[in-house]
Amino acid sequence: MERSMPLLLPKLIQDINALDVNNKITCVVVTISMGWALEVAHKLGIKGAFLFPFSATTSASVCCIPRFMHDGIIDSDGIPTKKQEIQLSPNMPMMDTTNLPWISLGKIFFDNIVQDVMHNMELAEWWLCNSAYDLEPGASSISPKLLPIGPLMETDNNNKSSSFWKEDTTCLEWLDQQQPQSVVYVSFGSLAVMESNQFKELALALDLIHKPFLWVVRTGNDNAYPDEFHGSKGKIVSWAPQKKVLNHSAVACFISHCGWNSTIESVYSGVPFLCFPFFSDQFWNKSYICEVWKVGMGLDKNENGLVSKEEIRKKVEQLLQDESIRERSLKLKQVIQKNLVEGGQSSKNHQMFINWAK
Repeated sequence: MERSMPLLLPKLIQDINALDVNNKITCVVVTISMGWALEVAHKLGIKGAFLFPFSATTSASVCCIPRFMHDGIIDSDGIPTKKQEIQLSPNMPMMDTTNLPWISLGKIFFDNIVQDVMHNMELAEWWLCNSAYDLEPGASSISPKLLPIGPLMETDNNNKSSSFWKEDTTCLEWLDQQQPQSVVYVSFGSLAVMESNQFKELALALDLIHKPFLWVVRTGNDNAYPDEFHGSKGKIVSWAPQKKVLNHSAVACFISHCGWNSTIESVYSGVPFLCFPFFSDQFWNKSYICEVWKVGMGLDKNENGLVSKEEIRKKVEQLLQDESIRERSLKLKQVIQKNLVEGGQSSKNHQMFINWAK
């Protein structure tokens, strides 16, 4: 079916346009795995745009790949020729080449997805990204095509969730019973897999913290809780309505993998981070959280490559005692939310794009 889609799409567009000459398809917006649709649109004389669901920095790094290859920073497979720090532009933070977003995803991903995106980015007249200029001004200036229209936040007016996972809403009732800014929220998204020894260290850390915790442990998790884990101060769920959790007054901080969706949701809610990245863009997102926005702290691994329970306990206590981090988190929240109201930069970018697409 996937192979036949490029053949069927032109006819579908032509059939739709023939039905109503006043309501024709004038623009095609695609995500990174659907770049071929831009080629179809281009051949039909229809405008096209890429929608990047991740940060402006990660989006910009893809368009910088030819430059990286030319400068000998990476080889033809996208692998760094040596460990070094680079800057995508002079007004951006330094980034470690070992953390280039595509490296941990493997050669197949680079060959089939990244290279395809590089080819089709030239056909797209806009590169929309789920970010705001105030979050990443340096990245937003790398290309005039890069247009921040975020954060793209789901509205909860109908109380329906777009999540593919069944949410356990009892955690909201449990949060209602906790003191303000007292709960440690722990979630590592839908893809990150934690090694068993690290899982045990995290479990024991949550006992040591002496704070109530809400921990998301996905269904199908094979890790066993250590015998000495009590968990009496917390609640464990298989999936949580994260935006509502982060906006709850009881939540004090977020132990996160730093995926971009989680990052943007926590920034939007003004909740400080404890960063636990696993792969891809999560390391770059951590750099922004800890070094640029300064709304969180990182975790250091020990000689065995684990983040120990003592390290987690120590950093949580430091984070909760650091009023400057909380103040910066709340200030950044205000800045980002202003982007979405009428007249805000992201709102204006979004409206400009809609008018262009028409």
